[in-house]
Amino acid sequence: MKLWDKGISIDKRIEKFTVGNDRELDMFLAEYDMIASKAHAKMLGKVGILAADEVDNIVVELDKLLVQLENGEFKIEADFEDVHSKIEFELTKVLGDTGKKIHTARSRNDQVLVAMQLYFKENLKSIHAKTEELIDVLLGLAEKHQEKLLPGYTHLQVAMPSSFGLWFSAYAELLIDDLYLLQAGLKIVDQNPLGSAAGYGSSFPIDREFTTKELGFKTLKYNVVAAQMSRGKCERTVTSNIASVANTLSRFAMDICLYMSQNFDFITFPDELTTGSSIMPHKKNPDVFELIRGKCNKLQAIANEMILITNNLPSGYHRDFQLIKENSIYAVENIKEILDIFIYSIALIKVKDINMQDEKYKYLFTVDSINDLVINGGTFRDAYKEIGGQVQDGTYKPAMGKKHTHIGSKDNLALGEIAKKKSL
Repeated sequence: MKLWDKGISIDKRIEKFTVGNDRELDMFLAEYDMIASKAHAKMLGKVGILAADEVDNIVVELDKLLVQLENGEFKIEADFEDVHSKIEFELTKVLGDTGKKIHTARSRNDQVLVAMQLYFKENLKSIHAKTEELIDVLLGLAEKHQEKLLPGYTHLQVAMPSSFGLWFSAYAELLIDDLYLLQAGLKIVDQNPLGSAAGYGSSFPIDREFTTKELGFKTLKYNVVAAQMSRGKCERTVTSNIASVANTLSRFAMDICLYMSQNFDFITFPDELTTGSSIMPHKKNPDVFELIRGKCNKLQAIANEMILITNNLPSGYHRDFQLIKENSIYAVENIKEILDIFIYSIALIKVKDINMQDEKYKYLFTVDSINDLVINGGTFRDAYKEIGGQVQDGTYKPAMGKKHTHIGSKDNLALGEIAKKKSL
């Protein structure tokens, strides 16, 4: 069954090419199409297009389909082009002509739009919640390790003393920036497109305010052409927001892989979180974080793909939009999985004691030495030259016994202030 079927047969090769893998992808959208169809039926009843008993019967059957979906019994067979045709078929099979009325005053275009936006809306909230959970874990680790010395690097050269507290809380605060983008993305998709039909509205006396409230959208997309043009824009926005989270996690994963190596040896994880080698029995590989890094980089590529497919399309609907469904759903489902495994794994991190007597760290405290001279009355420039001279002639000796309290200071960590930013 096809919603556009006019009784004219279509070449099977063309059908296979144009349908693609929509049946599989639409299983992610089935719940939302059923929910939107319930709202649409109620609206048709409110404006007098459907009788009250017709609305009731449609809602009952859609609720049954939702139960089937939840139980894993709902399938989109090869006879159907997509979830929309499958649902209408099931309604018509049970309700006869009443089922045939469900498509009144809507198009498959706004059906897809509303299902996708409901899907994005719910999942952006889920991604936001998981990101918040990760932030909380990182702030807890930052507080626990706030005074644990960690060499800081610039240009991958030993630079200045830092702390594990600063490292953990740095990524926590960057993830808060990502929360702001997720909130912006949620605002974009939280606009009801239902009722825009094929992009030019409907001559039926529909009530778009009703479906907006019924579906829990904050507002509606008032201009019907703008509603249609939000196809592509929503996918670009959502995948871009996800790419921002992915960028932060990818950089964090790279740090973890680096710090686990024997050359750094700053951190480790329980054996059960790592993998080994088929020929080197000593290996303890950070495969989880390498895969996170690779998957996150792939998610950033998807955001660019959305732009490339949609950036030069004129107004109105184009079949190109079908191509952005798969990877936008892939991005949503994968970032949720990545966040789950990151939260689970990072909570089990083991921070090591670092031997600051190691020769490679002997210049780690030069800035502290300069600052000591300044505090004792010298100018910064003279102090810089003095310590620089000692480094050059090999006479520099760091004050290794000194307590470097600034690395875990309230001003540098500001854990409470960082936590407050989550709610802004």
